[in-house]
Amino acid sequence: MELSGLFTGDERKRKEREMREAGRLPAGQSLTLKWPVLHYGSVPHFDSSKWSFFVRGLVKQPQSLDWTACKALPRVEEQSDFHCVTRWSRFDNHWRGISTRSVLDLASPLPETTHVLVHGEQGYTANLPLADFTADHVLFATHHEGQPLTEEHGGPLRLIVPHLYAWKSVKWVRGIELLDQDVPGFWEQNGYHIHGDPFREQRFSE
Repeated sequence: MELSGLFTGDERKRKEREMREAGRLPAGQSLTLKWPVLHYGSVPHFDSSKWSFFVRGLVKQPQSLDWTACKALPRVEEQSDFHCVTRWSRFDNHWRGISTRSVLDLASPLPETTHVLVHGEQGYTANLPLADFTADHVLFATHHEGQPLTEEHGGPLRLIVPHLYAWKSVKWVRGIELLDQDVPGFWEQNGYHIHGDPFREQRFSE
């Protein structure tokens, strides 16, 4: 749902102030009523007949799911905020999709697993501690505000990690790799912070 037509400039500033006072707007961020499109590389075209999703690494049962099998997994709904490292935040997003915990249950992670490397299209990756990957409100989203995710916003499947900066919310997810160490992803190798907590302003590596 596009919100920009529902608020005046003064109302947006009032809402921004409310979010800041409530502790929901991190330092250095501004509230947006739109949903900007930002990503590395071009927008891939989704072909359901060729699409697949893998779970590999430190697991007892590696998985390879086609789109039909992925859609058959249990669905969850979450409402959460969204903070981009480019200094905008969008609040109260409604997501529908697949719990990350459900995906892990299919593969049975080994006890030594500590981190997850998320793989997207075009070689994009992002790293997450296992605790962040399985945190409350984290999911693989297929829908936003009741509508299927568009390709420009990461459809058909996008990871949503609301408590970290949005580069961790990988678009066009194609698989996850379970590891016993932290392996920097694409932006982490290019100067971004290894963790990315917006409330600690972890934008760039020190």
